[in-house]
Amino acid sequence: LSSALKTFGTSVSLPFNSTIVKPKTAILMLNMGGPQHTDQVHDYLLRIMTDRDMIQLPVQSRLGPWIAQRRTKEVQKKYKEIGGGSPILKWTDLQGQLMCNELDRKCPESAPHKHYVGFRYVNPLTEDTLQHIENDGPERVVFFSQYPQYSCATSGSSFNSIFSHYRQHSLPKNIKFSIIDRWSTHPLLIKTFAERIREELNKFGEAKRKDVVILFTAHSLPLKAVNRGDPYPSEVGASVHLVMKELGNTNPYTLAWQSKVGPLPWLAPATDDTIKAYVKQGRKNFVLVPIAFVNEHIETLHELDIEYCDELANEVGVEEIRRAAAPNDHPLFIEALSSIVADHLKNGQAVNPKFLMRCPMCVNPRCKDSKNWYSEVCTH
Repeated sequence: LSSALKTFGTSVSLPFNSTIVKPKTAILMLNMGGPQHTDQVHDYLLRIMTDRDMIQLPVQSRLGPWIAQRRTKEVQKKYKEIGGGSPILKWTDLQGQLMCNELDRKCPESAPHKHYVGFRYVNPLTEDTLQHIENDGPERVVFFSQYPQYSCATSGSSFNSIFSHYRQHSLPKNIKFSIIDRWSTHPLLIKTFAERIREELNKFGEAKRKDVVILFTAHSLPLKAVNRGDPYPSEVGASVHLVMKELGNTNPYTLAWQSKVGPLPWLAPATDDTIKAYVKQGRKNFVLVPIAFVNEHIETLHELDIEYCDELANEVGVEEIRRAAAPNDHPLFIEALSSIVADHLKNGQAVNPKFLMRCPMCVNPRCKDSKNWYSEVCTH
């Protein structure tokens, strides 16, 4: 486990394309982020628990801060166990640098390209990064969600935060804006996950390799959000289907859901319950695949590696369990990122029509205002 943590969590260099003073094209990489140090945990949790796009609570302005305060020490302990903080900023910076290197080569007409990181709940916060981008003065800005599968709670929250920022600040009139909101079925993303799975399958003995259960796992979602029409479960399922097709359907597989919070019904089955159930059925060899995460963070390094692959596996009698690495800086994944942006820059579509649709049972008035705003702002 310690070697896995070193590989996934702490060995990433942090390059910056600081030589670019005035980029022609800015790519804002959007994600929820993670605290780099344990003293950032409380504010990180506070922002999550008071974001109604992410979670809806009764009397949220009071209950949210109470939950954040109550959970801080527990979450700080988990971050200490993976090295003291989240590596998500280091990975995102590295991915962005490598992506822009490829873009400068592929798309000289829109070069130089520069990546920026915009996190929803921790520094660098999206609203601060937007100001940084404006100061740099690019001709074009691409808002690029780093969630391959779209959910109103994740991608939607990040896009809504941009809308909220510009509701309070004037929109630069000399910058063209466009968005990349989802990419769950991109062929190179699929190939990346397939390669990550093969890396782990090949570590099993040949005699049992084809019997290993490929257990895809993704962050869960409350059923009330699913029932309103959130597309996330179907987009995760599409990724799983295509990855298994890329692998030639060589192994048994299933999809489960992790990280449920609170007592309300969420997507099921839970990842830990799935492991327990299959062990009872006699299936004791697994590869866990974090199909909705593009880099290592607390939910891969702690929940999957420590809580499931170590503690739970020993408790229930798993024979062998491995966890596929997130895409991180895999060359295929960097090629995926650069291809997605290059195609977007060239195809002339500033916004995906699907993005402009609300969920059929949407109850969030901010979504309506936000999507109307994007339909006006994202034009060529």
